[in-house]
Amino acid sequence: MELYKQIAANKRRSVGLFLVVLLLFAGTGYAFGVLVVPGYALPSLVIALLLAFVMGWTAYWRSDQIALAMSGARETTPDEYPQVHNLVEALSIAAGLPKPRVFLIEDPAPNAFATGRDPSHGTVAVTTGLLERLNRDELEGVLAHEICHIRNYDILVGSVVAVLVGSVVLLSDWAVRSMWLRGAGVGGRRGRGSGRNNGGGSILPLIAFFFLLLAPIAAQLMRFAVSRQREQLADASAVDLTRYPAGLRSALEILAADSTVVRNRSRATAHMWIESPLDMAKGQKGTGLNRLFMTHPPIEKRIEVLWKIEGRPLP
Repeated sequence: MELYKQIAANKRRSVGLFLVVLLLFAGTGYAFGVLVVPGYALPSLVIALLLAFVMGWTAYWRSDQIALAMSGARETTPDEYPQVHNLVEALSIAAGLPKPRVFLIEDPAPNAFATGRDPSHGTVAVTTGLLERLNRDELEGVLAHEICHIRNYDILVGSVVAVLVGSVVLLSDWAVRSMWLRGAGVGGRRGRGSGRNNGGGSILPLIAFFFLLLAPIAAQLMRFAVSRQREQLADASAVDLTRYPAGLRSALEILAADSTVVRNRSRATAHMWIESPLDMAKGQKGTGLNRLFMTHPPIEKRIEVLWKIEGRPLP
């Protein structure tokens, strides 16, 4: 019962965070109209949303190809890695999904990720280091985690949120630069005019300006929060799929103890891996502020949750 409560709670939080990011983007589009094109705040909002939709649709269709290319992954056959393919096939049947394609990354760091725009086009990629370090039960736990990412449509959520956040940053930067280049500071003539045209007096441009400054930071925080929630949901879903929390828990303990990091790592794809490949997340807890900008929950916390799901005391 505790497991299903966690899955339901993570789903609700993920939906809430996604809606907050969407509202931040809509607000940024409106603020852009207030400060840059006075009198056209609402049309600016609509145009911004249309652009985000186009960018999100493009990212949705191409995200898997980009991630695989950036990671240097190559597709494998069942003859090359029969155990991996057998596990992926069995887990896919249990999850009610088509079997994802399996890719290999030549890298000594133990790690894995999933991508694909929907369950019919899913892909699982694992490193050679992961295959060398994990036993069958541990590998099954990791693969179940990745397949649950596909089943939960995490790639869709991650792609759309990333595009919205990127759009917030670009719009904010464009608006602020346009204001100063055109001599339209918040207290300047254009700033006052925009307030009259939008029915907000002189206070509206000021609010819009500070919103543009704070929105990119807030949007990034929301993006990382969404990513952390999806990781926790995938952990819980993997346990539900395998009925064996010890496998994933043991795998995460090995990943936590390992000091190597993936060579072809990037902030653009860091949220996709089962463990963040960024140096700060490798054995460095960081400050509370730093943890707000992490794409994954602390791996120690994830291991602790799995111990609790097993119903056993922490070691």
